[in-house]
Formats: sequence, structure tokens, C-alpha cells
Amino acid sequence: METKIGLQANALTVSLVETSESFQCRDGETLLQGLARLGRKGIPVGCLNGGCGICKVHILSGDVECGAMSRAHVGEDEVCRGVVLACRARPRTDVQLKVVGKMCNSVFRCTGKQHP
Repeated sequence: METKIGLQANALTVSLVETSESFQCRDGETLLQGLARLGRKGIPVGCLNGGCGICKVHILSGDVECGAMSRAHVGEDEVCRGVVLACRARPRTDVQLKVVGKMCNSVFRCTGKQHP
């Protein structure tokens, strides 16, 4: 198994499909913590506790473990479709995701790409 310098051997890869970027999540780390390491200004972090809904993402592939999330921001039907809050989701496998809601503007503004 090849290990990249500076990464834990058990780090998982998370890919943003809209921007073709990827980042690593270390063991026990949330998607939002990994995303923050991309070094972009303006990535919304909100409450960091699943209550504000600002960090909503749609998991397209892979498996995540989720902590409690406000049902006012992420309904059970959304969770069944793979929509979660990045601050409360820890990847169990490599993940592909799309940002949704309020986070879209920040991600696309930082890359210079247009939101689809």
C-alpha cells in the first residue's frame, strides 16, 4: 500500500464532483474538517454541530457515519437520498459528493467555476 507523505495511512479520499477536486479525511474527522484543509476562504462553517444547515452536501457514493442533525435543515427523506451535513458526517469509505444549498456559492466562488 502506497502512503503519501503527510497523510495518515488510513486517510480516506473525498471528491467534489463539481470541481474535480479531492481532499483527505483523517480517521474520525468530519467531511467539513477535511474540506477546510483545502485552504479556501469563505467555506461556511456555521455552528459545527448540525443545527444550522449551512454545510449541506449530497453523498453520491461511499459510506458516511452521521451524528445528530437538525431535522429543520435535513429531513429524514433527504438523509435517505444521501443528503447530510458535512459537520456531522464522518466518512467510512472514500466518498464522492456534491455541495448543495448555501455552501454552493462559496465552493464555486473560490474556484472561479460557474455553479451548474
